Amino acid sequence: MSRALRVLEEVSQSDRPLTVKVIARRCGLNLSTSYHLVRTLCYEGYLHRRPTGDYLLGPQVAERFHDMLDAFRRPPEAWAVLTHLAATTGHTAYLARLADSRLVVAGVAEGPASPYLEDLQTGLEAAPHATALGKALMLTLPREARRALLAETGMRRFTPATPVRPEELEAELGGMREDQVVEEHGQFREEVACAGVAVAGATADPRWALAISTRGLDIPPWVRRRLREAAADLGG
Repeated sequence: MSRALRVLEEVSQSDRPLTVKVIARRCGLNLSTSYHLVRTLCYEGYLHRRPTGDYLLGPQVAERFHDMLDAFRRPPEAWAVLTHLAATTGHTAYLARLADSRLVVAGVAEGPASPYLEDLQTGLEAAPHATALGKALMLTLPREARRALLAETGMRRFTPATPVRPEELEAELGGMREDQVVEEHGQFREEVACAGVAVAGATADPRWALAISTRGLDIPPWVRRRLREAAADLGG
């Protein structure tokens, strides 16, 4: 199984189709093993052989991605709320969940007033200590649970403004209510700000939060209002 995953990773990371010989070399496998793995992956639909004899990802990869999204058990109205928030503010809207000590992005609706953030895309894990999504969800946790989460995920420095000690984060969150909008200014990406808020009822598992991002470090008050309204809509 691990060798088949290595093959898929190499094909997915390449900017062009790969031959079996190239796959074998990059994966450190002998040629006969590579031919066997590639044939099996093609049969299962995870790779596609072109008439030229090289290989691309197959349709089953997309199917597994959609299965993953279904497993998130997003609220039924989630996509409608995300797209409406992005359309009415012009800013990219994000939905994320916190479960089993993992912050995972479950949906993104892009807006022209926000930069593209490659690390905040559907299906990716995000850093709870440096993102507004994570901060909003940590407000729903007791202080001891927040510290345990940070100990497990770590506090990587993304920019000079990133909090890297639990005490710094507690200074930000201390005294805030779990229904408040929480912001970060340049902590995840320089010259980018984000605002996030937990969805009502976020004490359940999984917990959900909505956020928006802005180009620059200012978040207009009317955007924060729209964000709160969207979270209220999603929470029912």
